Amino acid sequence: MALTQAGSTGDHWSSRSAFILAAVGAAVGLGNIWRFPTLAGENGGGAFVLVYIGFVILLGLPLVLSEILLGRAGGEDAIGSVRNVAVHSKRSELWKGVGALQILAGFLILSFYSVVAGWVINYVFVAGEDWFGALFSGAPFSVAFAGETQEQITGRMGDLFASPGKLILLHAIFMGATIWIVASGVSDGIEKAAKWLMPTFFVLLVIVTTYGAFTGEFAQAVKFLFTPDFSKLNPIALNEALGQALFSLSLAAGGLLTYGAYITRDVNLAPTAAMIAVADTLVAILAGLMIFPIVFAVGLDPAAGPALIFQTLPIAFSSMPAGSLIGLVFFVLIFFAALTSSISLLEGPTAWVIDRFRIRRPIAAIMVGLVAFGIGVICALGYNILSDVRPLAFWDVFAENDILDALDGVTGKIMLPLGAFLVAIFTGWMADRRLIEQQTGLDGGMFMLWRFLVAWLCPIAVGLVLLLGLVPGLLGD
Repeated sequence: MALTQAGSTGDHWSSRSAFILAAVGAAVGLGNIWRFPTLAGENGGGAFVLVYIGFVILLGLPLVLSEILLGRAGGEDAIGSVRNVAVHSKRSELWKGVGALQILAGFLILSFYSVVAGWVINYVFVAGEDWFGALFSGAPFSVAFAGETQEQITGRMGDLFASPGKLILLHAIFMGATIWIVASGVSDGIEKAAKWLMPTFFVLLVIVTTYGAFTGEFAQAVKFLFTPDFSKLNPIALNEALGQALFSLSLAAGGLLTYGAYITRDVNLAPTAAMIAVADTLVAILAGLMIFPIVFAVGLDPAAGPALIFQTLPIAFSSMPAGSLIGLVFFVLIFFAALTSSISLLEGPTAWVIDRFRIRRPIAAIMVGLVAFGIGVICALGYNILSDVRPLAFWDVFAENDILDALDGVTGKIMLPLGAFLVAIFTGWMADRRLIEQQTGLDGGMFMLWRFLVAWLCPIAVGLVLLLGLVPGLLGD
């Protein structure tokens, strides 16, 4: 049971399925649709996927359960929940810093994540204009970007970056949508959004994947993703698979800890956490099956990196049947994934502001969102007006990064792995064992296995992610 409800926002999920949809929405984001296919493409496909799935089971799932149970046991925002469990366990209140680190990380990620999501909105508009133009001309199933050269299609990204006003406007649209949903409350905002957005997201995902299966090189994509070639694995690939397994689940960003506080006592957390991990992994694999058949069908490079989504795939849509329609569906799908993740990133700090300052939710959401928006504006300007700025030039690891990439690097390589590491240490070693066992819903051998993974394997593995991310030379060139 929750240790205290003092200071709690008083919100709760209406059902277990509502929580699962919201938590899956928090986990499923650009990391699944964009980063996973990119990493799989860069690291040889099948072997990387196999290792990634193994890491999700052995590391991701135990940590997902850890964060959810700490949230429910503490019953408050991320900081208050960890503090309450620490006090109950006769440990120092300073352990609340684990929650503070997560909230700060999620807040900073939100600031630049919204900028990237603005790029998605731009392509939704571009693809929508393209399809509606084809529709009104009597050819709704034509190829995308008809009459444009590959250079013109790829140049759209550069044109967007060169327009600070457009970048900021798109960023504002996305942040405004996120603020509006969170300000509406857990049941009337976050839960309703999850109930509409996530089923629609999965339908769109299946549509585009089916399209790729019939019009693209589906057999080649299946072979690429599921035929392991372990010669392709190296220490860098293993480290990236481990990092992707942890962070695609939205761990250490404050969302799961906060969402956990809204779960009622009757929900069995262990199978719930398993469903979240399975759904998130399924989306990542389906994203690969959605993207790679299209990429292979037109002879493009599966290891194109981040340009895969915004430059490579639009080229593919420009040469495939019904490309104009599928391009629109594809970018709407990505927008939904981005929005459900940003909601959880904003909810963490908003819940803390509500608990800490006793102010109304709409005001708290607007305050936090506006500050995050301001930081995001600086990130957006890093592609044009402030393009020469390298904020971490003194740090070799981040010396060449622009403003957005520097913020991404600090959160992804330092704050998130450190947050996950501390959660593992706190849950596995510091928190009252009896309380933790009651919250997991596990008993006997299953609880002992879970506790071993959290107390021993997770700290070692996540600690390696933290170390190797900051000292890449340890992995070789």
